[in-house]
Amino acid sequence: MITNLHIKNIGIIDDLEIDLNKGINVLTGETGAGKTLIIDAINIICGGRFSKEMIRKGENHSYVELCMYAPQDIHSVDGNIIITREIYNNGRNMCKINGRLVTVTELKKFMNNYIEIHGQNANQQLLDSRTHIKYLDDFSGKELLELKKSYKEKYTRYNEIKRELRNNYGDEKERQRTLDLLKYQLNEIKESKLKKGEEEKLEEKRKIIMNSEKIAKNLSEADMAIGENTIDMIESAIRAVEKIECIDKKYEQIASNLKSIYYEIQEISRDVSDSLEDINFNEQEREEIENRLDIIDNLKRKYGNNIEEILKYADEIEEEVEKIKNVDKYNNELKEQQKNIEKEMTQIAEKINKIRTEKAKYLSQKINKELVDLEMINAKINIKVEYKINDFFENGKDQVEIFIKTNVGENESELNKIASGGEMSRIMLAIKKVLADIDNMPIMIFDEIDTGISGKAAKSVASKLKSISNKHQVLCISHLAPIAAIADYNYYISKKVENQRTSTNVKLLNEQEVLCEIARISSGEINDITLQYANELRNKIA
Repeated sequence: MITNLHIKNIGIIDDLEIDLNKGINVLTGETGAGKTLIIDAINIICGGRFSKEMIRKGENHSYVELCMYAPQDIHSVDGNIIITREIYNNGRNMCKINGRLVTVTELKKFMNNYIEIHGQNANQQLLDSRTHIKYLDDFSGKELLELKKSYKEKYTRYNEIKRELRNNYGDEKERQRTLDLLKYQLNEIKESKLKKGEEEKLEEKRKIIMNSEKIAKNLSEADMAIGENTIDMIESAIRAVEKIECIDKKYEQIASNLKSIYYEIQEISRDVSDSLEDINFNEQEREEIENRLDIIDNLKRKYGNNIEEILKYADEIEEEVEKIKNVDKYNNELKEQQKNIEKEMTQIAEKINKIRTEKAKYLSQKINKELVDLEMINAKINIKVEYKINDFFENGKDQVEIFIKTNVGENESELNKIASGGEMSRIMLAIKKVLADIDNMPIMIFDEIDTGISGKAAKSVASKLKSISNKHQVLCISHLAPIAAIADYNYYISKKVENQRTSTNVKLLNEQEVLCEIARISSGEINDITLQYANELRNKIA
């Protein structure tokens, strides 16, 4: 849920901060005070479009910060996610999720998981027939979900096969050019006769050769330091101790230790001498090593970061060469795979279609029942499921679209061709009411969906909003007393003029202030009679 919203420099909003809560949050207030600007700010933080004309006069940028509590999200820190968007009058955007810079596209994708905005001008989802299938599938339950999962796995492979067939290595001339290039690359790698670990060994040899003079100098010093004198001295020490070892056993151990040292130094002396003799700076060997390393470096620039990657690339292009040589055979194999997978997809799609067709009737009935409560008595929703024999789509072979008939005796037509803005808002509310228990969207925002309705319909809208708020956080801008009456939290939006500038204020109302606001909305006056009505409405609906 949204816990805090901070807005700076948008329209008449100077610096505004709102703490929001669970349940239904209702914003009321005078016309032109900035209620819709608050929704606009939320739309901006959700990745919506922003016009530089929205920046407050005299300022060079706008800023929106939204804090959500979403402990299940991997991005959360102690359960909280802070989203910010800063927009400058030169067009520069800066979007962040918990301090991490993201693009506007990334921001929009992320926020689409959390917030839905509905209103007179914000029902694009409902106008887009591509989203109708989502409403139906959400309603259809677990069985459909499992079938769709199985279908999508095959659909992914189906598209891979289509891409492979479509690419097909181009026409004959292009195919030959590709084949020649791959053969050249393969031959270049194979002729080099690369071996795993070769580069490391060559680097080690080069290091020794490059430092041969230094090695020889220091080995000579070591050889001189050890010398025959050292060995002779230890030998003399051994003879001396041996003469007294019969007196005390401890001298036997000393003699033994001296002998061990004697033999060890002898061995070390031989090793140093042998190593010194082995040192032979060979210019030809050095050149051979350098040439070999140059060959390896050249191949690394072309085919990989190391010998292992180069050899792996060689294996890959060798397979590719075989594919091209046998392209007809390969394509026939792909076509056979495509045929089999199409058969499997069709079998699953038919099961999906059966479920959708049954659920579409049931969902239409439930939505129509809700529309009656919303004083759209003559409106009839019909969710049509059309099975496309020759097509495969991401979610099956169905096209789903909501049709509506708004008046008796009229023909039904696509939703976007008939319904008005007010009707669209009520239809969306009806859908959301039906799907409330299974809709996983945490936050729903309704912007003046009560326009053009009153009386019984207004109370029905209020009731449905209240029902939705049981499973979702709801933020609603309204001018109707019944909706203000059902709020868990009421906010009054006003404007003030200071220093020749207009700015928006927000206030969380206490219970007495709520009653006064309901009275004002219902009649325009606050007196004993309107307050009594407000109290009765509050107790009856809340």
